[in-house]
Amino acid sequence: MAKFLYKKINLITIIIGLLSIWELRIEIRLLIENFTFIGLFYAIGKHPLPISILLLLPYFYEKRVK
Repeated sequence: MAKFLYKKINLITIIIGLLSIWELRIEIRLLIENFTFIGLFYAIGKHPLPISILLLLPYFYEKRVK
């Protein structure tokens, strides 16, 4: 039972990360086509929640593994 809950928590972490990337898909495409720091700062200012989730995702994953 504990192994099932452990895998479920990791799956939730992965799903949250994928949803964050999905939210940023247009900004990522624009930055790949023509990178500017203004575009990067705009993406960070316009979408603070997905950016913070992506920055904290390794911490969440590491915390769940231990």
